Amino acid sequence: MTVALYIAALWAPQLMPCLAVPSAVALAVRIRTRTWGRAWYAPDTAPSFVLALMTAAVAFGLFGYGVACGFYLLDPDQTCGAQGVPGDRIVTHETLPVSARCVTEAGAATELVPFWVNQVIYLCLLVCAAAIGAGAALLHRKEMVPADPAS
Repeated sequence: MTVALYIAALWAPQLMPCLAVPSAVALAVRIRTRTWGRAWYAPDTAPSFVLALMTAAVAFGLFGYGVACGFYLLDPDQTCGAQGVPGDRIVTHETLPVSARCVTEAGAATELVPFWVNQVIYLCLLVCAAAIGAGAALLHRKEMVPADPAS
């Protein structure tokens, strides 16, 4: 199971556009073709859930990118040597926040994951949670709105 999750995280940067781009297009088409009438109507929940799907896909793709930054095939020296870290070193990994560090014997650490990855992941997760909450609130509100007797 752990291997499958790791492989999914490594493929996430390549698969993220397959979810994020169609979601963004669907959201844009929905906003563009929406009829703006004068009558009040209960808002639709679909855009909220499409936005949640899109931001979750971006967050997972960036998570995979962060995991792949510290990925090495045979030896930690390959990864750390490519970053120019001198001396003997080990690589440490953390899941959230995504982190991969080359740590020397002296204790000096060099971060391999770019600084912006974790901030964007947390922002996407926050927007995803807000969109799910807004969609759930609209769904609950829609159930409470009485049916229009004229229709």
